Amino acid sequence: MENQNEIVKKRENKMPRNNISLAKAAGWIMLSLGGLSLISSVIYNSQILAFTGLGLTFWGIILTYIQTEEYIKESLLNATTLSLLVTLNQIITELDYKEKAIYLPPKYFKNLEENKAYIPKNKIAKLPTPEQIQEKEELFIENPEGILITPPGSELTKLFEKTLETSFTRVDLQYLQLNMPKLFIEDLEIAQNLEINIENNKVHIKIEKTAYQNLTKQTEKFAKLYESLGCPLSSAIACALVKAIGKPVIIEKQQINEETETVEIEYHVIDEEKTEK
Repeated sequence: MENQNEIVKKRENKMPRNNISLAKAAGWIMLSLGGLSLISSVIYNSQILAFTGLGLTFWGIILTYIQTEEYIKESLLNATTLSLLVTLNQIITELDYKEKAIYLPPKYFKNLEENKAYIPKNKIAKLPTPEQIQEKEELFIENPEGILITPPGSELTKLFEKTLETSFTRVDLQYLQLNMPKLFIEDLEIAQNLEINIENNKVHIKIEKTAYQNLTKQTEKFAKLYESLGCPLSSAIACALVKAIGKPVIIEKQQINEETETVEIEYHVIDEEKTEK
């Protein structure tokens, strides 16, 4: 979304991660010592130990739960995003667009950094040509009829690129396979694990314990949007894939497992030569 890039503070302005780790380690030590002091104060009936224990416990809690502003803003993610998703879902519903969105690669646009998805009005035998879209790049496309729209994960994809200090138009699928896990786990800290498996024209992604799981679950309620464009996270990954692969991509299916706290997404890479036949 337009404002999603603002949800996460600029990396250079946030507290260094190793400082946070040290703070947490110190916090746990203080909590342990504080607990021991409080227990000892009861055993020995000592006010000094009691006050010492309370002080250590207090500062231990503060240090243990220190987080960067990045995480504070992340807690506002749903509030700032859901209203925009509701509107997008209403537009698709009112226009009666039922088909899956096709995420288009850079060659379809004059600006190669553009993130756009094409939603056909009906099932189509072939995609619009890059020339058709470049001619106007308007909301409504004719022959075949459809709409061209900025997907909900567009700005999040730009954040991925900014964090990795590269444009996905300059890399390939293997680069994403190697670097996306670190991006999610270490750089942005929005998931505990991410796996990318590639098989022929399928890309399967499994994300464990992501900060976006609740938002993904909320987006599932907006059936038209969810089934076509996906949630902001799956949409952002789709935008990254089309830039790196250079071919159109659709989100074939996505599944949330609340018990294991995983999100699984399967993408289908479209062979344009076959659609033209």
